[in-house]
Amino acid sequence: MTTGKKLVIGGVIVVGVTAYMAYRGAAASWQYYLTADECLAERASLAGRRLRVSGRIAADTLIVENDRRRASFTLAGEGKGVSLKVACRGPLPDNLAEGIAVLVEGRIDDSGVLQGEKVLTRCDGKYEPRLPAASASTMGKTKREGTP
Repeated sequence: MTTGKKLVIGGVIVVGVTAYMAYRGAAASWQYYLTADECLAERASLAGRRLRVSGRIAADTLIVENDRRRASFTLAGEGKGVSLKVACRGPLPDNLAEGIAVLVEGRIDDSGVLQGEKVLTRCDGKYEPRLPAASASTMGKTKREGTP
């Protein structure tokens, strides 16, 4: 076999391995999240699969251990009485509190509890529409006393 053929074969192998590794790395970030309602509705088919679940921490359910490495809480769904139990291990966000929106990454175990590996808090205010800005004609002008 000539040197040129060896280089071509080596190049194809390197490109193939690189493309495969890039695909595997990107596939993990393509995963979208489910709501707590969707997760409960499809719990049987999702058991054991890695997933992301979004919801609000229900009132009076958050328990955080002193070392802030474990927490348990319930994600409240949109439907009345719909809730998903969550047990998290790993570092927790400083602003973790009841009533806030969170995104939990983990797996559902056989008992239906979401075993979270990572918890991200969401900033709802960031997605609210802004008030319209003042028009350029009124900027910098102040109303004087006695003028209409």
